[in-house]
Amino acid sequence: MVPAASTSRQFALEFPHRESLGREDFLVADCNVEAVTLIDRWPDWPYFGICIYGPEGCGKTHLANVFATNVARLTEHPYKVPSIRAEQLNLNGVRKIFEEHKCLIVENLENLVSQETLFHIYNLYRDEGGNILFTANTAPARLPISLPDLRSRLNILPAIEIKIPDDDLLSALLVKLFDDRQILPAPEVIGYMLGNMQRSFSYARRLVEEIDNISLERKHAITIPIVKEAIAALAAPAQGSLF
Repeated sequence: MVPAASTSRQFALEFPHRESLGREDFLVADCNVEAVTLIDRWPDWPYFGICIYGPEGCGKTHLANVFATNVARLTEHPYKVPSIRAEQLNLNGVRKIFEEHKCLIVENLENLVSQETLFHIYNLYRDEGGNILFTANTAPARLPISLPDLRSRLNILPAIEIKIPDDDLLSALLVKLFDDRQILPAPEVIGYMLGNMQRSFSYARRLVEEIDNISLERKHAITIPIVKEAIAALAAPAQGSLF
Protein backbone atom coordinates (compact mmCIF):
# COMPACT_ATOMS: atom_id res chain seq x y z
CA MET A 1 0.00 0.00 0.00
CA VAL A 2 1.39 3.38 -1.00
CA PRO A 3 0.68 6.24 1.47
CA ALA A 4 -0.92 9.28 -0.05
CA ALA A 5 1.63 12.04 -0.49
CA SER A 6 -0.92 14.45 -1.92
CA THR A 7 -4.64 14.71 -2.57
CA SER A 8 -6.54 13.46 -5.61
CA ARG A 9 -6.23 16.87 -7.32
CA GLN A 10 -3.73 15.32 -9.73
CA PHE A 11 -6.71 13.83 -11.59
CA ALA A 12 -8.13 17.28 -12.41
CA LEU A 13 -11.76 16.29 -11.95
CA GLU A 14 -13.70 19.42 -11.09
CA PHE A 15 -16.62 18.04 -9.06
CA PRO A 16 -18.24 20.22 -6.39
CA HIS A 17 -18.33 18.60 -2.95
CA ARG A 18 -21.07 18.48 -0.38
CA GLU A 19 -20.33 19.14 3.28
CA SER A 20 -18.18 16.28 4.57
CA LEU A 21 -20.16 13.75 6.58
CA GLY A 22 -17.79 11.57 8.56
CA ARG A 23 -14.99 10.74 6.15
CA GLU A 24 -17.00 11.10 2.98
CA ASP A 25 -17.82 13.89 0.54
CA PHE A 26 -20.75 13.74 -1.83
CA LEU A 27 -19.65 14.05 -5.46
CA VAL A 28 -22.17 15.98 -7.55
CA ALA A 29 -22.53 15.02 -11.22
CA ASP A 30 -25.17 14.76 -13.94
CA CYS A 31 -26.44 11.45 -12.59
CA ASN A 32 -27.40 12.87 -9.18
CA VAL A 33 -27.64 16.67 -9.52
CA GLU A 34 -31.45 16.63 -9.69
CA ALA A 35 -31.66 14.77 -6.37
CA VAL A 36 -29.11 17.09 -4.76
CA THR A 37 -30.98 20.17 -5.99
CA LEU A 38 -34.27 18.97 -4.51
CA ILE A 39 -32.65 18.16 -1.17
CA ASP A 40 -31.22 21.68 -1.11
CA ARG A 41 -34.64 23.20 -1.80
CA TRP A 42 -36.12 22.13 1.53
CA PRO A 43 -38.45 23.45 2.91
CA ASP A 44 -39.56 24.68 -0.53
CA TRP A 45 -40.51 21.25 -1.78
CA PRO A 46 -43.20 20.63 -4.42
CA TYR A 47 -44.98 18.24 -2.03
CA PHE A 48 -44.78 17.30 1.64
CA GLY A 49 -42.63 14.29 0.78
CA ILE A 50 -40.14 13.25 -1.88
CA CYS A 51 -38.43 9.99 -2.77
CA ILE A 52 -34.85 9.52 -3.93
CA TYR A 53 -34.22 6.16 -5.51
CA GLY A 54 -31.31 4.36 -7.12
CA PRO A 55 -28.96 1.37 -6.81
CA GLU A 56 -27.13 0.30 -3.68
CA GLY A 57 -24.28 2.58 -2.72
CA CYS A 58 -25.32 5.48 -4.96
CA GLY A 59 -25.50 7.96 -2.07
CA LYS A 60 -29.14 7.88 -0.95
CA THR A 61 -28.28 7.61 2.74
CA HIS A 62 -25.59 10.25 2.38
CA LEU A 63 -28.15 12.65 0.86
CA ALA A 64 -30.55 11.77 3.67
CA ASN A 65 -27.84 12.90 6.09
CA VAL A 66 -27.45 16.12 4.10
CA PHE A 67 -31.21 16.64 4.42
CA ALA A 68 -31.05 16.12 8.18
CA THR A 69 -28.18 18.61 8.41
CA ASN A 70 -30.14 21.17 6.37
CA VAL A 71 -33.16 20.81 8.64
CA ALA A 72 -31.03 21.31 11.74
CA ARG A 73 -29.38 24.37 10.21
CA LEU A 74 -32.59 26.01 9.02
CA THR A 75 -34.84 25.18 11.97
CA GLU A 76 -35.30 27.64 14.83
CA HIS A 77 -34.85 24.85 17.38
CA PRO A 78 -32.44 22.45 15.67
CA TYR A 79 -32.92 18.76 16.23
CA LYS A 80 -31.74 15.55 14.64
CA VAL A 81 -34.13 14.20 12.02
CA PRO A 82 -34.79 10.54 12.83
CA SER A 83 -34.12 7.94 10.16
CA ILE A 84 -36.30 4.81 10.20
CA ARG A 85 -35.85 1.78 7.98
CA ALA A 86 -39.10 0.85 6.26
CA GLU A 87 -38.96 -2.72 7.57
CA GLN A 88 -38.96 -1.38 11.15
CA LEU A 89 -42.14 0.70 10.86
CA ASN A 90 -44.97 -0.25 13.20
CA LEU A 91 -48.11 1.46 14.45
CA ASN A 92 -46.80 1.97 17.98
CA GLY A 93 -45.99 5.60 18.65
CA VAL A 94 -46.80 7.01 15.21
CA ARG A 95 -48.45 10.11 16.68
CA LYS A 96 -45.57 10.58 19.15
CA ILE A 97 -43.03 10.45 16.33
CA PHE A 98 -44.86 13.21 14.49
CA GLU A 99 -45.28 15.39 17.58
CA GLU A 100 -41.55 15.20 18.30
CA HIS A 101 -40.26 15.26 14.72
CA LYS A 102 -41.99 17.24 11.99
CA CYS A 103 -39.38 15.94 9.55
CA LEU A 104 -38.69 12.24 9.04
CA ILE A 105 -36.49 9.99 6.90
CA VAL A 106 -37.89 6.61 5.84
CA GLU A 107 -35.26 4.46 4.11
CA ASN A 108 -35.45 1.29 2.02
CA LEU A 109 -39.09 1.44 0.91
CA GLU A 110 -38.50 -1.78 -1.03
CA ASN A 111 -38.30 -3.61 2.32
CA LEU A 112 -41.61 -2.29 3.66
CA VAL A 113 -43.46 -4.79 5.86
CA SER A 114 -46.35 -2.88 7.46
CA GLN A 115 -48.13 -1.06 4.65
CA GLU A 116 -50.84 0.07 7.05
CA THR A 117 -48.27 1.86 9.22
CA LEU A 118 -46.79 3.72 6.26
CA PHE A 119 -50.29 4.66 5.13
CA HIS A 120 -50.98 6.29 8.51
CA ILE A 121 -47.59 8.03 8.63
CA TYR A 122 -48.04 9.34 5.11
CA ASN A 123 -51.48 10.79 5.91
CA LEU A 124 -50.35 12.28 9.22
CA TYR A 125 -47.35 14.12 7.80
CA ARG A 126 -49.25 15.24 4.71
CA ASP A 127 -52.32 16.50 6.55
CA GLU A 128 -50.65 18.12 9.55
CA GLY A 129 -47.68 19.87 8.01
CA GLY A 130 -44.69 17.55 8.17
CA ASN A 131 -42.06 16.47 5.66
CA ILE A 132 -40.78 13.01 4.79
CA LEU A 133 -37.77 12.03 2.72
CA PHE A 134 -38.13 8.49 1.39
CA THR A 135 -35.35 6.40 -0.16
CA ALA A 136 -35.71 3.25 -2.24
CA ASN A 137 -33.85 1.16 -4.78
CA THR A 138 -36.63 1.65 -7.35
CA ALA A 139 -39.34 4.20 -8.09
CA PRO A 140 -42.25 4.11 -5.59
CA ALA A 141 -44.71 3.46 -8.43
CA ARG A 142 -42.86 0.20 -9.17
CA LEU A 143 -42.93 -1.17 -5.63
CA PRO A 144 -45.18 -4.19 -4.97
CA ILE A 145 -47.67 -2.34 -2.77
CA SER A 146 -50.92 -4.27 -2.30
CA LEU A 147 -52.81 -1.68 -0.23
CA PRO A 148 -54.63 0.37 -2.90
CA ASP A 149 -54.83 3.63 -0.93
CA LEU A 150 -51.14 3.53 -0.10
CA ARG A 151 -50.21 2.64 -3.66
CA SER A 152 -52.11 5.64 -5.02
CA ARG A 153 -50.42 7.95 -2.51
CA LEU A 154 -46.91 6.71 -3.27
CA ASN A 155 -47.58 7.07 -6.99
CA ILE A 156 -47.93 10.86 -6.66
CA LEU A 157 -44.73 11.38 -4.66
CA PRO A 158 -42.10 13.39 -6.55
CA ALA A 159 -39.48 10.69 -7.24
CA ILE A 160 -35.94 11.44 -8.38
CA GLU A 161 -33.59 8.78 -9.68
CA ILE A 162 -29.85 8.66 -9.04
CA LYS A 163 -28.63 7.16 -12.29
CA ILE A 164 -25.69 4.94 -13.20
CA PRO A 165 -22.46 6.96 -12.95
CA ASP A 166 -20.45 8.00 -15.99
CA ASP A 167 -16.68 7.57 -16.31
CA ASP A 168 -15.84 10.97 -14.85
CA LEU A 169 -17.90 10.39 -11.72
CA LEU A 170 -16.64 6.82 -11.29
CA SER A 171 -13.07 8.04 -11.66
CA ALA A 172 -13.61 10.73 -9.03
CA LEU A 173 -15.29 8.19 -6.74
CA LEU A 174 -12.43 5.70 -7.08
CA VAL A 175 -9.89 8.40 -6.27
CA LYS A 176 -11.88 9.43 -3.20
CA LEU A 177 -12.33 5.83 -2.01
CA PHE A 178 -8.60 5.22 -2.26
CA ASP A 179 -7.86 8.57 -0.62
CA ASP A 180 -10.08 7.57 2.31
CA ARG A 181 -7.68 4.66 2.79
CA GLN A 182 -4.64 6.92 2.38
CA ILE A 183 -3.75 5.30 -0.92
CA LEU A 184 -2.61 7.12 -4.05
CA PRO A 185 -2.78 4.70 -7.00
CA ALA A 186 -1.13 5.51 -10.31
CA PRO A 187 -3.41 7.08 -12.96
CA GLU A 188 -3.02 3.99 -15.16
CA VAL A 189 -4.46 1.86 -12.35
CA ILE A 190 -7.58 4.05 -12.21
CA GLY A 191 -7.80 3.92 -16.00
CA TYR A 192 -7.61 0.12 -16.02
CA MET A 193 -10.29 -0.13 -13.33
CA LEU A 194 -12.64 2.12 -15.31
CA GLY A 195 -12.21 -0.04 -18.39
CA ASN A 196 -12.84 -3.35 -16.65
CA MET A 197 -15.19 -2.82 -13.69
CA GLN A 198 -18.94 -3.05 -13.33
CA ARG A 199 -20.64 0.32 -13.60
CA SER A 200 -22.03 0.83 -10.13
CA PHE A 201 -21.25 2.73 -6.95
CA SER A 202 -21.46 -0.35 -4.75
CA TYR A 203 -19.13 -2.35 -6.98
CA ALA A 204 -16.59 0.49 -6.94
CA ARG A 205 -16.56 0.42 -3.13
CA ARG A 206 -16.19 -3.35 -2.99
CA LEU A 207 -13.47 -3.36 -5.62
CA VAL A 208 -11.39 -0.74 -3.80
CA GLU A 209 -11.77 -2.71 -0.57
CA GLU A 210 -10.67 -5.94 -2.26
CA ILE A 211 -7.70 -4.25 -3.92
CA ASP A 212 -6.61 -2.78 -0.59
CA ASN A 213 -6.92 -6.17 1.12
CA ILE A 214 -4.79 -7.89 -1.52
CA SER A 215 -2.22 -5.10 -1.43
CA LEU A 216 -1.93 -5.39 2.36
CA GLU A 217 -1.63 -9.18 2.22
CA ARG A 218 1.14 -9.00 -0.36
CA LYS A 219 2.78 -5.93 1.20
CA HIS A 220 2.95 -4.59 -2.33
CA ALA A 221 1.96 -1.33 -4.00
CA ILE A 222 -1.23 -1.43 -6.02
CA THR A 223 -0.62 -2.50 -9.61
CA ILE A 224 -2.76 -3.56 -12.54
CA PRO A 225 -2.14 -7.29 -11.80
CA ILE A 226 -3.50 -6.73 -8.28
CA VAL A 227 -6.56 -5.01 -9.77
CA LYS A 228 -7.06 -7.98 -12.11
CA GLU A 229 -6.89 -10.35 -9.14
CA ALA A 230 -9.41 -8.27 -7.19
CA ILE A 231 -11.85 -8.22 -10.12
CA ALA A 232 -11.54 -11.99 -10.44
CA ALA A 233 -12.11 -12.43 -6.70
CA LEU A 234 -15.31 -10.39 -6.82
CA ALA A 235 -16.52 -12.42 -9.78
CA ALA A 236 -15.96 -15.74 -7.98
CA PRO A 237 -19.13 -17.60 -6.83
CA ALA A 238 -18.01 -17.38 -3.21
CA GLN A 239 -18.54 -13.62 -3.30
CA GLY A 240 -22.25 -14.00 -3.92
CA SER A 241 -24.40 -11.37 -5.57
CA LEU A 242 -22.93 -7.90 -5.74
CA PHE A 243 -26.27 -6.14 -6.11
